[in-house]
Amino acid sequence: LILGFMAANKETGVTLLGFAPLFDLDPNSNQGDRISAPFSALWYLVFLLPMFLFTPDRGARRPLGVAVKIGLVEIKETAKIVLKKTGLRNFYLARMIYQDGVNGMLLLGGTFAAGLFKWEITEIGIYGIILNIAAIFSCAVAGFLDEKIGSKRIIIISLILLITANIGIASTTVSSTLFGMELSMEDGGGLFATMAEKAYIIYGLLVGLAFGPIQASSRSYLARSIPPEDAGRYFGLFALVGRATSFMAPLMVATITTVFYSARVGMASLILFFVVGLLILIFTPYPANDDKVEKI
Repeated sequence: LILGFMAANKETGVTLLGFAPLFDLDPNSNQGDRISAPFSALWYLVFLLPMFLFTPDRGARRPLGVAVKIGLVEIKETAKIVLKKTGLRNFYLARMIYQDGVNGMLLLGGTFAAGLFKWEITEIGIYGIILNIAAIFSCAVAGFLDEKIGSKRIIIISLILLITANIGIASTTVSSTLFGMELSMEDGGGLFATMAEKAYIIYGLLVGLAFGPIQASSRSYLARSIPPEDAGRYFGLFALVGRATSFMAPLMVATITTVFYSARVGMASLILFFVVGLLILIFTPYPANDDKVEKI
């Protein structure tokens, strides 16, 4: 909607669909780009309202302060059990590391391309759409394969795809890819006009194919490793661990980019997250504990 009706090209003054931008948004001051934030907020509001208004909820069973105190105690108890179980502990650790890398790729991939190819919101938006379309297809296939070959294999395949994509992205310049493969710089016109941009889209497709299944299969991996009646606690810790270190990948990329004054070297550092996560996962049993974990 933003690309089609709001974000206009600075040169032509029209949107991707050839319309003048709604609300007289000025492309020269990037108003079409900036409206994406409040538009997203409105989108959340509109499509969350039916849940808030029409789904039942039960009343609070405990005062807020008491509930928070009990919750913190339960987190501590769950963490102690996870630390005692080698397989489950290694799974949490592997997932924490490789998910940081996934977040970094999703967060910074478009930004890196924007700096490299001077992409604006149209190209970045379409790049994101391509990734999500690829993810829809891969999730549909991976959901079937997860039952057939297991969550661990799906995650390993996804990590290999992400490593391959990261190598391709980090090695791409405006005139070459894969550390020296020369590409024509001729501009064919239109979106993603150069060969380097087309190569970058291919690497982006690999990211799209991997990021949905790796997240979904990580959840099913955990689900098969814990008592179903305690799923809330273990998945709560799963979410907490995933968020607690989510700043690490962007921090590493920013630091290395600054030190080496190279965005390519910074992006290449994300490979470390995938490789370390993969190595830990390879030696983690599936399910994460053959004897399951003890009930709480």
